[in-house]
Amino acid sequence: MSEAKDQNENSGQEPENQPEAADQQPTADALGQAEAILNEAGESVDAEQDEVSEVVTELRNDLLRLQAEYVNYRKRVERDRAVARENAVQGMLSALLPVLDDIDAARAHGDLTDGPFASIANKLDSILAQHGLERINEAGVEFDPNVHEALLRQAVPEVPADHVGQVLRTGYRKGNNILRAAQVLVATGE
Repeated sequence: MSEAKDQNENSGQEPENQPEAADQQPTADALGQAEAILNEAGESVDAEQDEVSEVVTELRNDLLRLQAEYVNYRKRVERDRAVARENAVQGMLSALLPVLDDIDAARAHGDLTDGPFASIANKLDSILAQHGLERINEAGVEFDPNVHEALLRQAVPEVPADHVGQVLRTGYRKGNNILRAAQVLVATGE
């Protein structure tokens, strides 16, 4: 025992303090363990929050992408509907061109000066104008192969060369689209 006492005296500790140190060491270890557990739990919560944040960001991006696709789809459908409507109107107008030729011939012969048929012809003309149908029937304008179809070339008094001398059959356009070119006589300028 004297050796233990000598060791205690050399270390500066009293023998009574040894049990207290033994009691404090497990407490310090328990606190360290608790602290380590809390740190791990905090790290796992942070990791879970990071994962949740990543999932939320991914879902938000998916939602924004889906919303953009829907907006583009709606625009495409509206554009396709407008094109289909325009094609339907042009098809209807093209189908009516022979009827309009007959009405023009009746007007040229004086059959549409008055009466119910004249009223119907005028109403038809106004409805077609509302749908954007324009006649191409001007004489004296410069010949344009995009709008006119030249059937003859001959001298026409007071009409310069390469200008429309006479419209033989009326042409029609809707906007920028030519439904039928006007058949014309082109002046030679002599």
